[in-house]
Amino acid sequence: MIPIPNSGAQTVLGLETSCDETAAAVVRRAADGTVEVLSSVIASQIAQHAPFGGVVPEIAARAHVETIDAVARKALTDAGVGLSELTGVAATAGPGLVGGVMVGLSFGKAVALARGLPLVAVNHLEGHAVSARLAARVDYPFLLLLVSGGHCQLLAVEGVGACRRLGSTIDDAAGEAFDKIAKTLGLPYPGGPALETLAESGDADRFELPRMLLGRKDLAFSFSGLKTAAARIAEGLTTNAERADLAAAVQAAIAAQLAERSDRAMAAYATDHGGRPLSFVVAGGVAANRAVRARLEAAAQARGFSFTAPPLAYCTDNAAMIALVGAERLALGISDPLDAPARPRWPLDEAAASADPTHVPGRKGAKA
Repeated sequence: MIPIPNSGAQTVLGLETSCDETAAAVVRRAADGTVEVLSSVIASQIAQHAPFGGVVPEIAARAHVETIDAVARKALTDAGVGLSELTGVAATAGPGLVGGVMVGLSFGKAVALARGLPLVAVNHLEGHAVSARLAARVDYPFLLLLVSGGHCQLLAVEGVGACRRLGSTIDDAAGEAFDKIAKTLGLPYPGGPALETLAESGDADRFELPRMLLGRKDLAFSFSGLKTAAARIAEGLTTNAERADLAAAVQAAIAAQLAERSDRAMAAYATDHGGRPLSFVVAGGVAANRAVRARLEAAAQARGFSFTAPPLAYCTDNAAMIALVGAERLALGISDPLDAPARPRWPLDEAAASADPTHVPGRKGAKA
């Protein structure tokens, strides 16, 4: 039986340190399942990583160590909640940069041990999966497109912790493509938002870019060929207008592939879930891109699906989504031991990852 959260009021401190943001939040989940974000604090590391054009794992881990205590204290203060009022602690245990993951998870274990609280070691991807539920009523089950800098996959989310992978990227994630193409265009870090801004003044039809995996009928994604083609074009550009046109073409190409695969997934999902209300949720940092979001919303409407995406504050990495996973699990009596490990790679659907891995052993690829 798939667990569905339906009882148990919870007030949870969430901690997120999987990449380059140190985040803490307090979320209250009422007995009837309604959710209230009491606080959400994020300390960005953009300034530390900007000189390198991307995230440096060692710098990120050190920044988490220096910041985590103050961020957690502020989250509790902003929420008006003391440690004695918490019913649990939730911390990201992976996937991500393992040095950073260890910082947040260790801090969470220390709070749990000191206060005698249950610990929930959260899969960062499950946090994104429930992020839309922070601000809207999204009932299980639903179809999810998780699209960010390190992840790009379609999932059938049947309940708490019950995610079935339908399709995933075979190489780069969409957010990674955005960031790396932005770098070739000379845009500042972080590249995704900068590329979106530049694309606003561009002509998406100016450059012809390849469409990946045209011969395949499954739900796989691929963005490495697009990234390579865009980089080659960028080398010959001399004006800002040309760069804007390429940015617009890249954005349109990524949005088109995401919408095409999502439409295919919705068609199959509707067949499998006939008679139920159909919900399509988009989460992850790329969900903050307005052009991508509009294209996906149009695809959902055409298929008769409701469309939900988190508010922009909850699209990128945050601790409120981690706290909500903790609250939903604790409401079902699910917690983790204090020796729960930090995991650099941790697929949501472990059975699918084992039976049909998207990357061969020994080869690095998308975190999922």
